[in-house]
Amino acid sequence: MNIGEAAKAAGVNPKFIRHYEARGIIPKAARTESGYRQYSENEVHILIFVKHARGLGFSLPEIKRLVGLWRNKARKSEDVKTITTKHIDALNVKIRELESIKNALEDLARHCHGDDRPECPILENFAPEVSKKQSKSGI
Repeated sequence: MNIGEAAKAAGVNPKFIRHYEARGIIPKAARTESGYRQYSENEVHILIFVKHARGLGFSLPEIKRLVGLWRNKARKSEDVKTITTKHIDALNVKIRELESIKNALEDLARHCHGDDRPECPILENFAPEVSKKQSKSGI
């Protein structure tokens, strides 16, 4: 099938396919005599695999390793689990960072009157030194 058909079958767009092929995450497609890419059903399955892994937030290097392991029938599930648990650890760090940001914003929002006064602790927090200078100069 051509790139458009493969993209439709995998639920991705052709740009996705070209990008991941260029990065070596999916194998280079066979070409017709006129240079058009041709994909097999197996390659469509790889595209679906990559799409799902991307949806779970795996990085491109992680996905490349996972595709390699998926295609290798002599793989060790231990290798797959190691990649996955490292990804989970990274997600947990990111979740803690986002929770901290959310808590800080909630605290700022609680202290903002949200009325017609110009004073706003949210904006003052973003640039405390500038806000102090603006207050003194009347800006």
